[in-house]
Amino acid sequence: MKSKTELNNRELSWLAFNNRVLQEAQDTGVPLMERLRFLGIFSNNLDEFVKVRVANVMRMTRIKDDKILKLTNGYSAPELLSLVNEGINISQQIFSETYATVLTEMEAHKIYVVNEKQINNEQETFCRDYFSNEISQWLIPLILRKTTRMPFLSDKNIYLAVKMTRHNSKQVRYAIIQIPVNSTCPRFIQLPSEKGKQSIIFIDDIIRLCLDEMFFMFSFDVISAHSFQFTRDAQLTVDDDISKSLIEKMEESLEERLRGEPVRLVYDKEMPSDLLEIIKTKLKLADQDTLGGGRYHRMRDLMKFPKVCPQLENSNPAPLQHPYIKHNSSIIDVIRKKDVFLNYPYHTFNHLIDFLREAAIDPKVKRISITLYRTAERSKVINALINAAKNGKEVIVLEELMARFDEEQNVENSDRLQKAGVTVIHGFKGMKVHSKLILVERKENRMHKGYVYIGTGNFNETTARIYSDFGLFTTDQKAATDAKAIFDFLLNTHKHFTCKRLMVSPYFMRKQFESMIEREIRNKQTGKKAFIYAKFNSLTDTKMIRMLYKASQAGVDIRLIIRGACCLQPQIKGLSEHIRVVSIVDKFLEHARLVIFHNGGDEQTYILSADWMTRNLDNRVEVGIPILDTEIKKTIKDIFEIQWSDNVKARDLTILGENNYVKKKAKKAVRSQTVLYDYYKDKTDKKKLNNTI
Repeated sequence: MKSKTELNNRELSWLAFNNRVLQEAQDTGVPLMERLRFLGIFSNNLDEFVKVRVANVMRMTRIKDDKILKLTNGYSAPELLSLVNEGINISQQIFSETYATVLTEMEAHKIYVVNEKQINNEQETFCRDYFSNEISQWLIPLILRKTTRMPFLSDKNIYLAVKMTRHNSKQVRYAIIQIPVNSTCPRFIQLPSEKGKQSIIFIDDIIRLCLDEMFFMFSFDVISAHSFQFTRDAQLTVDDDISKSLIEKMEESLEERLRGEPVRLVYDKEMPSDLLEIIKTKLKLADQDTLGGGRYHRMRDLMKFPKVCPQLENSNPAPLQHPYIKHNSSIIDVIRKKDVFLNYPYHTFNHLIDFLREAAIDPKVKRISITLYRTAERSKVINALINAAKNGKEVIVLEELMARFDEEQNVENSDRLQKAGVTVIHGFKGMKVHSKLILVERKENRMHKGYVYIGTGNFNETTARIYSDFGLFTTDQKAATDAKAIFDFLLNTHKHFTCKRLMVSPYFMRKQFESMIEREIRNKQTGKKAFIYAKFNSLTDTKMIRMLYKASQAGVDIRLIIRGACCLQPQIKGLSEHIRVVSIVDKFLEHARLVIFHNGGDEQTYILSADWMTRNLDNRVEVGIPILDTEIKKTIKDIFEIQWSDNVKARDLTILGENNYVKKKAKKAVRSQTVLYDYYKDKTDKKKLNNTI
C-alpha cells in the first residue's frame, strides 16, 4: 500500500498490525488451539479499534470544516473512513476463512464445534437441562415492535434477533435476546461425547435450540434466531464541574460511554431483511455502517476456548527465578548491593510482588509510593499496598482512572485502597499518568534511602505472564531523588521540578531524545560511527519520525522493532534508506520499550514506559531511566540483537500492509522469544554452578 505522504497513516498501519496477529492464526506452525486464540485476539483488537479509532474518524466526517476534514497524512476523513472500512471487510473475510480452516483441522483431532442441528439425542437432553438450570434465569426476551423504541442495548453484549411467523397468516413477531456470558454461563460448553471425541457448542446455539421453550406462549410455525453485535463510540469525557469528585465524574462518564452513539453493526448475513431493517432503523445506522458476517459474533471469546487437548496448546516453560534473587530471601538486600533487571515473562513477576510484600512488613520502610495504570482483577499488588497501610506505612498511590476499558476496575481499586487508609491521588485533567514507577523509602543509618523500580509494563501479575516487559530495581540515589520529586509533583501539581537521572515526559523526555539524535547526526557527519536502536509498541509521533529521517539522511544506522502502528516509512531513497523496521508478533505480546544510542562508543541505553507517540511525549507523565550497570547494559543490547536476528516471527515493515516475513539469511531459524528464554536460563544455570563451586 503506497502512502500519499512521507508518513504512513496511523489507522491503516494499525490495521496492518492486526493482520500480523491474523497471520499467527493462519500459521500452521503455531499450535492449533493457539491459532484459535489468535483469532480471538484479532477480534478483540478490532472491536477496540472500531470503538475508538473508527469512531473518531466518523466524528471527523461530521465536521464541515475543511481544515479539520483534511488529515495530516493526506487523506480526508471520508476517504480514510472508506479505506479503513474496506480494510476491515477484507480482514473479516480472511478471519472467516481462517476460522473455518482451523475448525476443519480440529476435527482431524476429534474436536468438534457443533450447532444445535448437529447434536444427538443425549446431547440435546443435556443442552435442554443446561438451559433450564444454568441459562434461562439470565434471559429477558425483549419484544420488538416497529412502532416502539428499541430498549437500551449495551455493546458489551451479543444478541439474538428472533423472528416468529405463522403459515397462512401475515402475523409476524420479533424479539431480541441478550446472550448471557459470565462466570456461570461460559460462551463454550462441553457436551457429553463418545470416548476419544470432544464436542463443544456455543451457548448461542443452546438458546437457539430452546427457543420453543422461551416463546411457547405465542402461536408460530417457524421461529429463527440470528446473532448481531454492534459497537458504540467509546469516547470518554470528564466534565469541569468542580463540585464533583473525579470518581463521581468518572462514574458518570462511564455511564455516558455505555450510551455512546452506535458506530457499526455486524450481523448474521442469513438474517431476514425485514428483521435487519428494524434493527438498523432502531439503532439509527446507515447501510455503510453495517457488515454482514457469519453465524457468531464477539469472537474475542475464542481467547477463552476450553483447553480440551493439551498437546495442541503452547507449552510455555515456567518463569525463571532471577539468578541474584534466592528463594525466600530478602529482595531489598539484593537490590542494596546491585541493580536488578527483570524481563517478563521470562523472569517471574513474583519478584515484584515479593518486593512489595517485604516492604509492607519491613519495620525500616516508612513510605511506599507507586503509580498504577492497569492491575489484575484480584490484584496481589493492591493487596500488598493495603497490607502496608495496615502495618502503619505511609502509602501513596497515583491511580490513573482513565486507562481505557479498565476504568471500572480502577474506580473499584481506588475505593478499596482509600478504605484501607492509603492516600490515593487521581492525576489531573488533560494528562494521564502512564509511568510504571515505585519508590520505597527506608530508614537506614538515620538516613532515608530510596529503592526505585521503573518498568515498561503495568503492575499486573496476570498480563505479566503473556506480555514481554522490562523492569529495573535500583538504589541509585539520584534516581530515588528524582522519583521523590515526581511523586511530590503529582501530589502538588503546582510544584516545579528537574531531574538529574530520570527522563520524564511531558517536560523533558522529548527534548532529551531529540538532543541525543542530533548528537548521533553530528558524530556521523564528523566521520564517527553512529547508530540508534529502538524498540516500541508504536511509532506515530511526526516530530520524532522526522528527526529519524534527518538522522538517516546523515547516514546514521537506525534499526527499529515496532510491534504495532508505525507511521515511519523505511528504506525510501534520499529520506529513510538507512532505516530498517521489523515487527515481531509471537506467543508473548512484545510490550517493552528501549532505546540505545552509540554515543561515540560510550553507548547510552534507556528503558521507558513511553512509546514515541505524541500522546506519550506531550500529554502523559512517563518515566524512563538510563541503564548504568555494565552487565545490564550488555543484557539489553543482547536482547535487541537477538530480536533483530529473528527470522521466524519478524515481519519486514518496508511496504505498508505487506507484512512479509523477514528472509532467513542465517543458517538456522531464530525465534527470538524462544532464544531469549534459553539465554536467561543459561545465565541462571551458570550462576547456580558458580555458587556450587
